[in-house]
Amino acid sequence: MRHGRSRLLILLCAVLLLGAVGCGDDEKTDTGGGGGGDGPDLSGTSLEVAAVWTGTEQENFTKVLEAFEEKTGAKVKYTPTGDDIAAVLGPRISANKPPDVAILPQPALFQDYASKGELQPLDDVVGDAYGENYADVWKDLATVEGKVYGVWFKAANKSLVWYNNAPFEDAGVEPPEDWDGFVETLETVSDSGISPLSVGGSDGWTLTDWFENVYLSSAGAEKYDELTKHEIPWTDPSVKEALELLSKVFTEDFMAGGSKGALQTDFNTSVTQVFAPEPKAAMVFEADFVAGVIKDETEAELGTDAKNFAFPSAGEGDSAVVGGGDVAVQMKKGKGGEELMKFLASPEAAQVWVELGGFISPNESLDTGAYPDDLTKTIAENLLDAADSGNFRFDLSDQVPTEFGGTPGRGMFKILQDFLSDPSDVDGTAEELEKAAAAAQK
Repeated sequence: MRHGRSRLLILLCAVLLLGAVGCGDDEKTDTGGGGGGDGPDLSGTSLEVAAVWTGTEQENFTKVLEAFEEKTGAKVKYTPTGDDIAAVLGPRISANKPPDVAILPQPALFQDYASKGELQPLDDVVGDAYGENYADVWKDLATVEGKVYGVWFKAANKSLVWYNNAPFEDAGVEPPEDWDGFVETLETVSDSGISPLSVGGSDGWTLTDWFENVYLSSAGAEKYDELTKHEIPWTDPSVKEALELLSKVFTEDFMAGGSKGALQTDFNTSVTQVFAPEPKAAMVFEADFVAGVIKDETEAELGTDAKNFAFPSAGEGDSAVVGGGDVAVQMKKGKGGEELMKFLASPEAAQVWVELGGFISPNESLDTGAYPDDLTKTIAENLLDAADSGNFRFDLSDQVPTEFGGTPGRGMFKILQDFLSDPSDVDGTAEELEKAAAAAQK
């Protein structure tokens, strides 16, 4: 209805010889369909979007932007920043030349920009979309000091264990349902003659994901939130309990190459050596994006050779999901940026990338039948269910100061690598984590 009325207004303006200026603003956003699609007419509007994505992810996100261009007539330039997006955006913000829209991979960075007034508030732009398309947790994560500043576009399910089906069949084991069953499975697989676990310990972020999953399921969501905000110390008994549980898994017999080998293994290798023709391990823990490595770098077939199960719960409650994600923010005021934010909050935008693969959307209005395979569909549904039930929490290390949670060779990365090397020192590890967390907040 809105688009038809807009076209009628254009016709009346022409008849009355009032001209285009009398019918809209400079970006022509009040006239529908002029871009050749069914959206607002943004012909003549140029936008820039910055994000960390390169390679296949860049190609797929570009398809999303092309759909927006077709819908509106706008022209969108994509700027890949590489992993350190803050190093690219910082100088541009200082020079008052930010991109129209940026997509940030860390809530801590998002909150920092919002609190400094460097983002445009979006309550009047995408507020309705949050009520219709997202679980409450995503709105909470997009809100700073009572205002919405972001749209969660891409999500990750970080609570998955991937396994090579052949070693599982050889050992006669099935996917476990809880932590005790997981440890028993590791023992049985080890006794069958193959290392049960491949751990990418040279990338410290994989170890933070290990800790977060064990802590969320053993301590519960409330404690997880308190620890994230440093309302309880890292020497709390709940932290030590999680480290004790991890120490039962980070053993020489369970990890391919032992602790030394694990500390020399990067994430990609931790995946490929599980799904090689002669695998070095039976399982690898990590997020849904493991599927991309399996598909691109091994001959294993997803769903047959390569399968997964939910991270085993170390507590008494339902299985919890630790997730990650990328949040779109509007950095430059303008109607074009607002319309792009609305588009990114829609199931229409999400479906473009979902159908291409390698993508999970937190948008609940998207038909999960759009996912290209049952494996990805199930992973996405598990994440959505956890978000709805309150059993979803965002990656802790992405929410704390980067110096503590996201810097190679420092903070959580380094301390958990030391713990992987010697998992017997639980008290010392907790003390080091507390010391680093406290220092990062000064």
